[in-house]
Amino acid sequence: MKIIETALPEVLLIEPEIHVDGRGQCWESFNERRFFSATGLRPGFVEDNHTRSTRGALHGLHYQIRQPQAKLVRVVFGEVFDVAVDLRKSSPNFGRWTGAVLSAENRLQMWIPEGFAHGFLVKSGTAEFLYKVTDFHAPQHERAIRWDDPAIAVDWPLDAAPILSAKDRIAKTLADAEVFA
Repeated sequence: MKIIETALPEVLLIEPEIHVDGRGQCWESFNERRFFSATGLRPGFVEDNHTRSTRGALHGLHYQIRQPQAKLVRVVFGEVFDVAVDLRKSSPNFGRWTGAVLSAENRLQMWIPEGFAHGFLVKSGTAEFLYKVTDFHAPQHERAIRWDDPAIAVDWPLDAAPILSAKDRIAKTLADAEVFA
């Protein structure tokens, strides 16, 4: 596996090693020993989640204020623009974001540590997105920050108004949101 640094040092892109032969392709989507060797991290995943969304759907920016989740995310069908935002008040990168295109074709994964919000925009007709997370879903601790907050200024590659959930339509700005210490 190859580790690719992003604009935020804790957020990583992971490119798997692809094995190709006459039958097709094979790669490990996760190997705990190799992940630890490459990153020094042992995430201890407890839950896998799978979403399927249509073109223009924008999810996020989401996080859990208690029971925070680190995430390893990837796309198994289609293409998304994936974003992580540093919500740690003590970080020199507080309020900064990084983003990357994840697709079934490029097979990139993004590692998003605890203390970060996460979101994605579906760029293909449909996309199937997988999350491996380090803590259980806790709806009572879910929070969302506005996808279009000018204080964060994510440069979403939009070609039309995004499709948002009810939760995302009423999300708070960074200035009004609960964040991490």
